[in-house]
Amino acid sequence: MTSTPGLPETMPQMPAPTWRDFRTDFSLSATLAGFIAVVVSYSSSIGLFVSAFSASHYSPAQSVSAITALYLGMAVIGAVLSWRYRAPIIIGWITPGLAILSQDAGRFSVPEIVGALLASAAILTVLGYTGLYERLTRRIPTALTAALLAGVLLPFALRGAAAATVSPGIVLPMVLTYAVLRALTPRYAVLGVLIVGVAAAGLSGGLHPIPAGSRVLGSLQATAPAFSPLAWLSLTLPITILALASQNLPGVAILRLSGYERTPTSPLVGGTGLLGLPLAVFGSIGLGLAAITAAICTGVESHPDVRRRWVAGVMCAVFYAVLGVFAGAVIGSAGALPLAMIQALAGLALLGTIQNAVVTSLAEEKWRESALLTLVITASGFSLWGLSSPIWGLIVGGLSAALAGRKRA
Repeated sequence: MTSTPGLPETMPQMPAPTWRDFRTDFSLSATLAGFIAVVVSYSSSIGLFVSAFSASHYSPAQSVSAITALYLGMAVIGAVLSWRYRAPIIIGWITPGLAILSQDAGRFSVPEIVGALLASAAILTVLGYTGLYERLTRRIPTALTAALLAGVLLPFALRGAAAATVSPGIVLPMVLTYAVLRALTPRYAVLGVLIVGVAAAGLSGGLHPIPAGSRVLGSLQATAPAFSPLAWLSLTLPITILALASQNLPGVAILRLSGYERTPTSPLVGGTGLLGLPLAVFGSIGLGLAAITAAICTGVESHPDVRRRWVAGVMCAVFYAVLGVFAGAVIGSAGALPLAMIQALAGLALLGTIQNAVVTSLAEEKWRESALLTLVITASGFSLWGLSSPIWGLIVGGLSAALAGRKRA
């Protein structure tokens, strides 16, 4: 095993473990890391789920199906990859994809949305397994990708802040809690916001009882896809680009920085895309490598020995499977919360990602104006000729970047 000063020891390439290896490497700290990752993941995105399903006109049954497929898919691929490569590989949904669905999916039917998600998963599969993924992402300036991400997510933060006007007794305590916990214990800030938000909603009478007879268990409902070129442009293209650049790249970086430099990239990207194909038929958003929650499982808090942290990836998958089995209760618990609280929770949970995206987009002076154009147009919600604002942001920002590059040459 080799090491570099200031960086974790590098995990050597090892054969897939056996059950005996799992029992030997099992630890309470790794199990707790996997559990916390799932709790943080759920609490930070439940607002986006509700918004995306509502905007996509999913029926209650289709919403439960999407959540069931999503969590079970994350469990399967996360457990398989963590076990196969002996690394804590944490899978997440394409968070910017939820934001894009919330913004633009209302113009399309559910079959057209399913078709767009299928197309995205197919592209990710091909790019991952052929090795084109890394070559393609290197051709898109990081500044433009970061600006696109910031533009997609910024409206959610603004809506979260505006929710304070409607329900100040709920939203303001959440904002104060976020500010305090971000300073004291950043990892648990979103979880703390969720707890305070639920408590404030309860004290103000904002909680709604879950309707009697609501389903608790998950279920799967297939939807026959319909293929629409306009849906491909408005949904497939931006979702795929953001999955490649803003989801998988940070996920790979977390693994590399944590000592898993020899874990191959192509099977991770290709594997999540391949499993995303059948999951899309059941309404699930695409899958990708997680970054924020992955940091919980790949760090020293999971286990001091880098060789034993892979157990956190397996246990994280187990807890995701539990959520998939009880997907009906997951959706039902979200419906019991007031809209203002969900909006505030989603906005606060995305602040860190938005901040990093804005800083990255404006870091290099040569791309700064192009990135700003991309960010502003994307965040504006502008739509023309059936093309949504993320597409126009990419078009205008990309043209600006190309012209600027030619001028410098």
